Amino acid sequence: MAKLKIDSTGQLQLPLAIRHQLGSGALTAISHSSGHLLLGRADSENPVQLSGCLGELAVPDLLSFCNMFRKTGILHFELDGGSKSLYFQQGEIVSAASTFASEDIGEILFSLGKVEREELQRARKAVRGKTTLGKKLVDRGAVTPKDLWLATRNQAETIVYNLFAAHAGGFYFQSRTLDHEQLLRLSMSTQNMIMEGLRRLDEKALFMRRILSLDYFPLPTDKVVPDLEQAEARLLGFVQGLQSVRELFRNAGLREFDGMRILYALIEKGLIRMEDAPASEVSGDLGKILTIYNSLLNAIYARMTIPRPDFAQDVAGFLTDLPQPYSFVLRDVELLADGTLDGHRVVANLVGLEEGDRTKLLADSLCELVFMETMLVRQELEAEQAQPLIARVQEITTRVRDLVGRS
Repeated sequence: MAKLKIDSTGQLQLPLAIRHQLGSGALTAISHSSGHLLLGRADSENPVQLSGCLGELAVPDLLSFCNMFRKTGILHFELDGGSKSLYFQQGEIVSAASTFASEDIGEILFSLGKVEREELQRARKAVRGKTTLGKKLVDRGAVTPKDLWLATRNQAETIVYNLFAAHAGGFYFQSRTLDHEQLLRLSMSTQNMIMEGLRRLDEKALFMRRILSLDYFPLPTDKVVPDLEQAEARLLGFVQGLQSVRELFRNAGLREFDGMRILYALIEKGLIRMEDAPASEVSGDLGKILTIYNSLLNAIYARMTIPRPDFAQDVAGFLTDLPQPYSFVLRDVELLADGTLDGHRVVANLVGLEEGDRTKLLADSLCELVFMETMLVRQELEAEQAQPLIARVQEITTRVRDLVGRS
């Protein structure tokens, strides 16, 4: 959330992205106090009827409001890491959209085991104009129309249910008529989705006490339990070899929450034990690229945290704004305490791609991140201070390109 300040002349400088969205039309001070200022266009064709911050007013409260008063329009959320939009028709949620990489339709299809990573990347590159990724995948025969339809419904429900964990951020409701093609019609009413979302929030917290992390490794024990439920026996059959919880769910074709519920039951029955991720370094060319770039990220971080204390937050913003396909390589990745990246988390995002594609995509993604960090270096440091870091960036980028070229 951008921090703004009114100067001594009463001027308020808005970030470029906000200025671009507002345009040049006149704004009206709709409401104000010592703690807030709401500007808007009261005569707008699609007026904003409600706006505020999440906190005491929680997501279930907002969904209940829209449902109770049979609102038609869009409830938009600005959250840490991305944004979401829920589409209401007469108080019922009929569709949902998200900028979070993990809630992209391609990632939903991948997580369900309906499409391989390599085919997904090829389809992304082939998307042109108004053609959607889902339609492109169907046209290429990568998924069936039924798979896409089910994944689209799953995507909308995932976007809504994941919202219940949000306790900070901004929101606004814009009254407007919805386009007919946006009406998906989910299987449950809004009130039922509210109750289900709250139930899932509580149960997920319970499940994670035993699962610990979706990046941990479930391993079978020697215990035998007769008369397992069919879903438990099926999932247990997929527990073989070294695979993370995410990979296990994908191989079994399970949605995340459903998989967590079954895995939790298997752990409770003593049939599964959880192991932490291996402490070994990433091997091969991927490990070399990560080591090279992590040394650079560490050097930039150490130099920038003194003149720019919010440097880590700035980089986190960069990570959420990365374009495709870089956003998928670095999704769910955060800076560690020394400014580097968790190599195992990054490599896990590349699962399913051929080795050559993984190497090139990793190198390009880390180069993009370093380039954006370099922009901050130029802004914050004097030329003579910035030059050694910039020269190192150029040297390392050349070295990695040579490495990728030889692979």
